Amino acid sequence: MSHPYTHRRPELQTGSMADIAFLMLTFFLITTQIVNEKGLALVLPQPNNVPVAPVHKRNLFTVQVNDANRYMVNGEVRTKLNGLREEIKIFVLNNGRDVNRSDNPEKAVVSLKADRGATHRAYIYTLDEIQAAYYELYAEQAGISAEAFRKLDLSRPADRVLYEKGRKGIPMNISIAEL
Repeated sequence: MSHPYTHRRPELQTGSMADIAFLMLTFFLITTQIVNEKGLALVLPQPNNVPVAPVHKRNLFTVQVNDANRYMVNGEVRTKLNGLREEIKIFVLNNGRDVNRSDNPEKAVVSLKADRGATHRAYIYTLDEIQAAYYELYAEQAGISAEAFRKLDLSRPADRVLYEKGRKGIPMNISIAEL
């Protein structure tokens, strides 16, 4: 027998809790935006076990970034990379005329080395400048502007022909290493 003043616990109706949880899950799945990071568009070489032939010093153009974001271009200390594109273009297209520059565009290698303490901004800026030099060479060889060369749609046959014409005989030989 129960006492008339005994407290009873009220029962909670939990039948609709699963429905509410499902609706909340659906809401968050629909409204959440997943950010698609682009990253760097670099084509990595296929792994192979063939030993790499050493590069002759005259065929190597070096750019280094230290932990203070200062640059060293072919042994010359710089705070900015003004004129780097032109220097790379002259180096690549030397074709053996100057004994201190590359033998030919196919043997020319631009080496980028960055210290672990260098900022991403300095590293990416340097890599962009090096690649821009190559794109300018390609554009000149194709007879169009560098901006137009970068916008070529390789799925179109006419653009593909221009692209191949621009790149012919000038591989983008960029060596990326850590100091």
